[in-house]
Amino acid sequence: FHCGTAPALHHIAAGMYGMIIVEPEGGLPPVDHEYALVQSEWYAVEQGAVPSLEAAAAGAPEPEFLVWNGVANQYLDNPIEVPVGETVRVFVLNAGPSIDSSFHVVGTVFDTVIKEGVVLERGNPGNWGAQAVDLSPAQGAIVEMHFAEDGLYPIVTHAFNFVSKGALGLFQAGDGGPAAAGGH
Repeated sequence: FHCGTAPALHHIAAGMYGMIIVEPEGGLPPVDHEYALVQSEWYAVEQGAVPSLEAAAAGAPEPEFLVWNGVANQYLDNPIEVPVGETVRVFVLNAGPSIDSSFHVVGTVFDTVIKEGVVLERGNPGNWGAQAVDLSPAQGAIVEMHFAEDGLYPIVTHAFNFVSKGALGLFQAGDGGPAAAGGH
């Protein structure tokens, strides 16, 4: 959800948005761990400052920060710890307001992806999976994965020009030993 009062762009750029998770009747199948990640843009010189409407409204927006859950690099500094071999479900939302995203966890192939009501799951007729999920502003998806071995698995938008602006985090599987961090 987001603010719809003019100027909505400025309000969304100021953080007036959130994630609503609607599950089917009876819920989704159980998994071991669930997380919600909201990607958003900040158009301010520093985190916490009032965003610039002019910068957010630019024809080619260039946010100062692209963040997960409101804070640049918070999951880089404090990785999300998950056990090896257990199923992890992530509700991911691109709150925007303007930049497309390609949600990706380096070193994984998603077991299940649900986007716009379409389900891609392991064992489908073509036996194919997804490594990234494209999300325009206001789009969300549900991805499920597991980590087969200890390691640090980067969470990014595959629009890598934004990784250095804060759109970087880590899943720490097990003790975080030999990592998938270098793999792709």
